Amino acid sequence: MTAPADRPEFSRTIDLRQITAAPVTLLADPAECAALAERFGLVALDRLEAVVTLVAEGDVVRASGRLQAAWTQPCAVSGDDLAQSADEALALRFVPEQDLPTTEAEIELTAEDCDDIPYRGSHFDLGEAVAQSLGLAIDPFACGPNAEAARQSAGILSEGAAGAFGALAGLKLGKD
Repeated sequence: MTAPADRPEFSRTIDLRQITAAPVTLLADPAECAALAERFGLVALDRLEAVVTLVAEGDVVRASGRLQAAWTQPCAVSGDDLAQSADEALALRFVPEQDLPTTEAEIELTAEDCDDIPYRGSHFDLGEAVAQSLGLAIDPFACGPNAEAARQSAGILSEGAAGAFGALAGLKLGKD
């Protein structure tokens, strides 16, 4: 994965002063899908959509909704194209940057803190948060139907057949 440039591939900036009770729908266009596919190492991103409700609590904005996506990625074992999809709940909090801890001392995070996204000024990027949520939904070790055959042809025994460490026994170091 590559880091986003100055302007993320799927940027949807929200102005705090414009938040209403109406849900926000974000839909990636074909160029954005192609750029996100490249960012996340996918063969293709066919669809990315999110419907999000925003609730401002002072300077903190809670975002909740659903992310739906469909993509093709290479199988982690065989390299074959593998169709995947996600339909996941979103629960994020946008927090003013100055309200987040800045010390380098060890701090304990709660589950709620893990989804805090800092922002500056009166705008935050909901699209980039959705893109990052997609990145978390992608299983980098997804295997397709030909994965087991690819393992066998490489001489790697399955974990069930050889035990947790026995699968490694199929890999032999060549000593001539």
